[in-house]
Amino acid sequence: MTTSSSSWSVLAHREFRLMFLTQFIVQAGATIQVASVDWHIWGLTHDKLALGLVGLVRVVPIIILSLLGGVVSDAVDRRRLLLVTQSLTLIVTAILAIAVLSGHESVLLIYVITAIIAGLVAFDGPARYALLASLIPVEEVGNAARLNVVLFTVTAVLGPLVASVILIFKQSGFNYALSAIAVIPSVAVLRILVAPPVPPGEKREISLQAMKEGLQFIFRIPVLWSSMIMDFIATFFASALALLPVYATEILNKDTVGLLSFAEVRYGLLRAAPFVGAALGAVIMAQYGSRLKQQGEIMLAAVAVYGLATALFGISEIFGASLLALVVVGFSDSVSASIRNALRQVLTPSRLRGRMQSVMTIFFQGGPQLGEFEAGALAQATSTPFSVVSGGFFTVIAVGLIALTIPALRHYREMPIEADPLPTVDPVESVSNTMI
Repeated sequence: MTTSSSSWSVLAHREFRLMFLTQFIVQAGATIQVASVDWHIWGLTHDKLALGLVGLVRVVPIIILSLLGGVVSDAVDRRRLLLVTQSLTLIVTAILAIAVLSGHESVLLIYVITAIIAGLVAFDGPARYALLASLIPVEEVGNAARLNVVLFTVTAVLGPLVASVILIFKQSGFNYALSAIAVIPSVAVLRILVAPPVPPGEKREISLQAMKEGLQFIFRIPVLWSSMIMDFIATFFASALALLPVYATEILNKDTVGLLSFAEVRYGLLRAAPFVGAALGAVIMAQYGSRLKQQGEIMLAAVAVYGLATALFGISEIFGASLLALVVVGFSDSVSASIRNALRQVLTPSRLRGRMQSVMTIFFQGGPQLGEFEAGALAQATSTPFSVVSGGFFTVIAVGLIALTIPALRHYREMPIEADPLPTVDPVESVSNTMI
């Protein structure tokens, strides 16, 4: 168990605090861009499949490059790698902003820039994850993971709200410009950050063997790979965010007055709603998550609630009820994510964290992005509500099957393990056996 009852204590470490604050700004800009891209594509095409293709162009580079990104992040100076990825992100985002503001927007350009940024994330994510964990004592990595969920959820609330206000004035280009500007503090801090030296004796190489070592570690520990699979299945089937422009313009547009008469405002509120719930869940988990005794059961229950709330959102035609359902979606997802993130940090040795994160990125990003494509294609073939509702119910069924067939996940309790990455005795089974 972590040594501190509150996750906020990790901010006492200066280097971690600097990285955390700049990551907050970067992530806020990224959520502005993501919200703007979906709305922009819908406005240019009014095609549900085109909306789904946004998810596909995001996920293909991640699937292709993530394993390599994890190996690279474990073999090179992570601070320098992040400096490169953040600088390139700044450049390509600025290109998109300039093109749109100058009247040279196109669906193809948006797809291409989105794919490039996703490819950079395949390297940026593992390096950032591993670097942040190295800036604090090992006993606090669980707290840092929970605090990171707070960061992502709070910025995911702010981003869509800011984006929707600007979108009222039909200015997607300004949103892209804000997203580019948000990267500048990160580049500045990475230039001066004092990162810890690499521990002596750590093997650092870029090779297929290094990639294989990371995969071996993950698939030797049932809790790690099963939590990733559950995450992938849930986000694949219950990915409703891609279709929010459709709900805002065609389904939840009845009896709206005042600011809600603007489709852009409805879209911004819908986009922010799940992250309002997620922020609440993240803050609660940051404060009390390390005290939970039945983390495995809570995680599974939270994902089941996530699926049910998604289905309720899918059938609702009342704007207020839809917002509430999305808040529950976000809250339950945040509770599950907090446990999953802490689990992965706690169970993974420092030298393998980049590779573990790269595999997690495939599941974490691949599920929702492929799910967006699936949701768009199914909505185009059937109907938007059917696409969302069926996904929610499939998620509940999948969670039930995982809970029955993988008891190690059901019985998981957080205990810090920093040992041989390929143990002869499965540490998670040992934890489960002693804690049941």
